Amino acid sequence: MNQVKRQSLSVLVDNESGVLSQVSRMFSRKGYNIESLAVGTTEDPAISRITIEVMADEKQTNLLCNQLRKLFPVHSVKLLDLDKAIRRELILLKVNANGYDACNRIIQIANIFRANIIDVSTTTLTIAMIGDASKAEAIIDLVKEFGVLELVRTGMVALERGSDTIYEATKEKGEFDYGKNVL
Repeated sequence: MNQVKRQSLSVLVDNESGVLSQVSRMFSRKGYNIESLAVGTTEDPAISRITIEVMADEKQTNLLCNQLRKLFPVHSVKLLDLDKAIRRELILLKVNANGYDACNRIIQIANIFRANIIDVSTTTLTIAMIGDASKAEAIIDLVKEFGVLELVRTGMVALERGSDTIYEATKEKGEFDYGKNVL
């Protein structure tokens, strides 16, 4: 029996309105909850990269990848091997910092995690940290005692280590190039 685990998909799509909605609806129609989603333009402003994390087994993941490849605005889909991928997210934490001692302890925690204090008020500190999921969970757990007022996470972004890229053809050249070579 296949084991359900976190799967990380990297998808190159047209950078146009409605594409993200189309991709996320496909997951919803298939009954999958997206655990993490991050989108941004690539080195080509006409193309965006979507990093999607979902809980699925191998068979389900293959189905999702095949369904994504069928979508018109999708250029490429790659399932990332989590052992061979660099995965990071940005978290912002606004923490209660009442008093000098609390402030110092929060700053020490931030320094241990190589996080930055990006805003200071008389009663709060805001921390920015980039890291993997375990690092994010660890800093959140440590600052909970002070009171987390707000927390936001960007969602995971990922790239494969080494020279492997998403451009190594998961679609045949010219497939789904509608409008080209048409009379």
